[in-house]
Amino acid sequence: MTPAGPPNLDLGRIKVLYERAEQRYLRALPLEHFMESTTQATQRKITVESFDLIHVSRPDVQCFNELLVQYPPPGGDLDKPGQVVPDNMVVIHPRPIVADGSYMTPLQPVGPFLVIEYVSKASVRKDAEVSYEKYERELKVPYYLLFYSDADELTLFRLGEEGYVTTRPNANGRYPIPELEVEVALLGDWVRYWFRGELLPLPGDLLKERDAERKARLAAEKQAETERQARQAAEAEIAKLRAELAKVKGDGAA
Repeated sequence: MTPAGPPNLDLGRIKVLYERAEQRYLRALPLEHFMESTTQATQRKITVESFDLIHVSRPDVQCFNELLVQYPPPGGDLDKPGQVVPDNMVVIHPRPIVADGSYMTPLQPVGPFLVIEYVSKASVRKDAEVSYEKYERELKVPYYLLFYSDADELTLFRLGEEGYVTTRPNANGRYPIPELEVEVALLGDWVRYWFRGELLPLPGDLLKERDAERKARLAAEKQAETERQARQAAEAEIAKLRAELAKVKGDGAA
């Protein structure tokens, strides 16, 4: 597949310019950027772990965490690429995507397919207004998921001909993303994911399930051993009684 950027561009020059822009972005980050609430950290972890499970069955579904996305700006100034950092981003591509410092769309085979933002009181304008416009008008990302943790509100936008439109939940109360075979909804105050109709478990749930299965297996093995010992004891008792009966018969015949 060809890169996702505009045609007839010097990709080598773009790479150099975007790397410089990447470094400028990193140097300009305030200390607050590297801090996040426990809620945001937990939700990010849930998303990454869920998409790790999806990736096992769908290797083409690849999830990234807080990766700088750089793209050709509307004005065309290559030295000042558009920049945005979604909390999580999902792309669909059959081969592994390599993006170390940033996701440079002109150099990548595909653009972002799903972007996810976890909105806090401090980031409402950035996520719900500024980033929204970038995803909708400049990057044209097919799906945009917004989670307002303070209000327990989840909104999934799908890109239509005239921009983003909100999607409606299905009969199960979940928001479908058919291309990923994924549904999303709130469950226990968190954004959770269903893959091919099944709720994706979290590692903690998997550990509990594993421990429960291990305890059940050990209990079954212990029960089987107890029954085996009881059977051996019964067989030994029967053999003893038979030996004593045979001896009695032998004494009587004599």
